[in-house]
Amino acid sequence: MGRSRRTIPEELLLLALDPATGTTAQPQSLDLGLAGAQLVELALAGRIAPDGDRIAVVLPRPTGDPTLDSALELLRRRGSPVRAVHWIGGPRLGLRQTYLTHLERCGMVHAVSGQMCGVLPTTRYQATDTAISREIRARLDAAIRTGVPPDPRTAALAALAHAVGLGKHLYPGNEGRSCRSRLRDLIRHDPMGGLVAHAVMDVQNGVGAQPRRAPAGGAPAGRSPARATASAAPSARHVPEQARHLAGGMVRAGAR
Repeated sequence: MGRSRRTIPEELLLLALDPATGTTAQPQSLDLGLAGAQLVELALAGRIAPDGDRIAVVLPRPTGDPTLDSALELLRRRGSPVRAVHWIGGPRLGLRQTYLTHLERCGMVHAVSGQMCGVLPTTRYQATDTAISREIRARLDAAIRTGVPPDPRTAALAALAHAVGLGKHLYPGNEGRSCRSRLRDLIRHDPMGGLVAHAVMDVQNGVGAQPRRAPAGGAPAGRSPARATASAAPSARHVPEQARHLAGGMVRAGAR
């Protein structure tokens, strides 16, 4: 995979990076989102494909991106398709920091050292080229405001941004309510992005591991018909016990 195109995990992290504070919005759910974004990127690269509610490796050849290839190898070692919620809910300690370090190495951000309360060392990250972040944001804005179906990459990015709760960061306040609603609706434009985004939300919500019996009306018990319809992508999904939360925040405040 060449470096002429930014990956979805990179773009998701740049969207979450606050230019004023140098910290990331929604840090806990962002870790889950980055794991999901890796799945979408690998799918777009033709390495994996959805198999019902599971993810199957269809081409184990490396992409050339070390971080993605590490995820691909872990998936390959499973030996059989893995449920998206199980993968996303697994331990992902350090994934945010891995991508922050990667963005710094690529020259997209630079680290700024400091102290918290005058004692604890911290590291914050500032974008070195705000035009990149503006371009990513402009793609989302265009998809939201024009109503034109977005390309798969933008649709998947929008789905993940919604899933990790970046809507209020990107479109705050009452004036941003309609944009947040349309951001959520973009989830339908990419099946893989939708599958992964729903898995991210299910892990956050601690949805039970076993499928629930459907009542006579057809919707799974405990879910509203609207939620059941939204989460049927692309087939009925079984979801895990509440995943272990990633082991606390990063020591480095820039990865908060």
